Order: sequence, then C-alpha cells, then structure tokens
Amino acid sequence: MRQTAIIGIGQTPVREHWDYPIRQLAVQALWAAIKDAGAKHIEGLFVGNMLSGALAEQEHLGALIADYAGFPCIEAVKVEAACASGAAAVRQAVLAVASGHLEIAAAVGVEKLTEFSGKFSGKALATAADADYEASIGLSFAALNALMMQRYMYEYGYSKEDFAPFPVLAHQNAQYNPNAMFRYPITKEQYLKAKPIADPINLLDSSPISDGAAALVIVPLKNIQSFGGSAVKISACEIATDTIGLDNRENPIVLKAAQKSAQAAYKTAGIQPRDISLFEAHDAFSIITALSVEASGFANAGKAPKLAADGVFNINGRLPISTFGGLKGRGHPVGATGVYQLVEAAKQVRGTAPDKLQVDDVRLAMTQNIGGSGATVVTSILEKI
Repeated sequence: MRQTAIIGIGQTPVREHWDYPIRQLAVQALWAAIKDAGAKHIEGLFVGNMLSGALAEQEHLGALIADYAGFPCIEAVKVEAACASGAAAVRQAVLAVASGHLEIAAAVGVEKLTEFSGKFSGKALATAADADYEASIGLSFAALNALMMQRYMYEYGYSKEDFAPFPVLAHQNAQYNPNAMFRYPITKEQYLKAKPIADPINLLDSSPISDGAAALVIVPLKNIQSFGGSAVKISACEIATDTIGLDNRENPIVLKAAQKSAQAAYKTAGIQPRDISLFEAHDAFSIITALSVEASGFANAGKAPKLAADGVFNINGRLPISTFGGLKGRGHPVGATGVYQLVEAAKQVRGTAPDKLQVDDVRLAMTQNIGGSGATVVTSILEKI
C-alpha cells in the first residue's frame, strides 16, 4: 500500500444554511479543496452523509455531487456510518489512493439538519441507535448519553459541575474560529443553569444540529510535488466497531471501538499516545469527550475530568483538544463532522490555524469521529512533512 497525503482542504461555515441545498454546500467545499490543492480534476469522490434521504429528500449523493461539481463519469459513492460518515468516507478515499486504484481522490462530508423541526431531526438522528431495542422505546441520543454519564459519575464519584471544563473549553476555542456556529464563550455558571434535556445532560452538554460541508483532496505521498497545495501526510486512518446498543456492551462507559481504532492507528503510524500533539475529539456530548480521551490512551479510566480541570486540554496545555471548538462550539453537521475535524487538524499541522488557536510545534494531530453511541469509530493521524 502506498503512503498518502492531504493536498487540499475546504469547508463552508457551519450555520443554518437556508439559502443552499445540500448539493451546493457540498460543491462549495469540494471546489475549495480542489483549488487549495492546485488540482484541476479528481478521479473519485466519496461523500460522507447520514440523513440526506430523510432530511433533504435526496439520496444518490455520489452521482449528484459529482455531476454538479463538473466531474461526469468518475467513480462517486455515498458512504454512511451514522455520525462517523465523514471520516468513513475519508477512509475509503485513502484506501482507493493507497491501493493504487486512484491517483487523486476527494472526500466530502455534507449534511443539512436545520430545515425540519428539532423533534423531527432528533427522530432521524435516532436511526443511528438500535431501532428495536433503543429508539422504539424512546431513547434519544441525549438519553443514551445521559445513561453513560450517570454511570460514569456513579463509578468515579463525579458531580455534574466536574464536566463543565469540556463545553467551556469548546466555546473558548470556537470564538476564534470564523467557521464555527457558536463564536462566544460560556461560563461554568451558565453551564450549570442550562436547560435540562435528559438528566444529567443539559443543553450545554450537547452539540447543536447544523448545516455544513467540508472536503479533502488526497493523493499519493510521492506525488505531492505535482500540486501547489501544502501537503500533510496521512499516517493512519483506522476504523473499528462495537455493539450498536449500549445494553450489549461489556462496559457501557468504555468506548471499545475507540480503543481499537486508536490502537490500530498508533500501530499503523508507528507511534504512542504520548507522541500526539493535539486531539480533535468527537465531543457530541460532554461525556463522550471524557470517554474518548480515556479510550484513546490519553488518560486513565475516570481521570479525564480531572485533567480538564487542570488545563491539560487547553490550547497551551499538554494535549490540546477540540482546538477549533469541536462539535460543541463549531457545530455538528453529522455526516460532515469527521471531515471538518480533519480539515482543522490539517490546518494545525500546516501551521495555518487562527493565531489564538494555533498549537505550538504540531508534528502529529489525531482526530476521532464517532458514529452512534460508539458503534463505529474512525481514528486518523496526520503528520507534518
């Protein structure tokens, strides 16, 4: 297998995009990435999306977006893996290039969630859970995460306020990200007084539904000199799965798929967790931030909230996380989120993040994109060339 690199990145702001249909959002991000790469064409397109059929009344996104982007007759498919759809699409593009099947491929993640009511969107998002044994009895994703958070608090003796550093940090970073949905800070007091959703989850524990698209252009590492873009090596892009339902897991507060995909990524990249410069976590809910940090080997079980309180995850901390605001501050257009994470990580490795968000001396950046309540996890590692 050949080594691969990201040569171009593109994104739209994360917003309520009332003026743009799903195809237009995707094409904007895709062409921004192609222009950034200094490329003129692509040979394959992999589209990460979860809910286009339910919420945009449009399936068959591969052909649709290839057509409207001006690339007729290329290989183009949609990839679905719940909230991990974006990074799963990137993995398919990486494999296509690494195998020698394609010389230049693009991955674009796109989602429009805001044109229906929150109730309808929430019901659609619940299709990533177990339809028979979770969604059918009314378990939303907020409820599932509430169960995990309750168990975590019980096991390790935490209170609600111990999770405040995670959303406070996300908003602190998001205010400097021009593409973020929530560009303002929040306080611990605001967090504790936020509207309850499913005890102990409240509004400020939760990432927002939103619209957006992000894209990458991927080529063989050996060919990067043929392009005008600034290249970032893809040292790993690994995927693992767990049971779709919480009730079947060995331990509901251990993200086994995150463990497995992170371990595989470290092995592929030939590194250890201590070598990572920053981590773009899938902070869909505050509890998931803690569980993913621990599953990835950055903290012992039950220790992530303590590390957050000590500032370990701040921009100038030992392991900065969610440096552009994460899902909580930037927003969570589910099928696009994994690609946004990689675009942001590539900016950090390139050294082109906004001044207040740029982490010093980035050599290795890791992203983790989680589908469902941890049933599909894609862990990627980008490396400075």
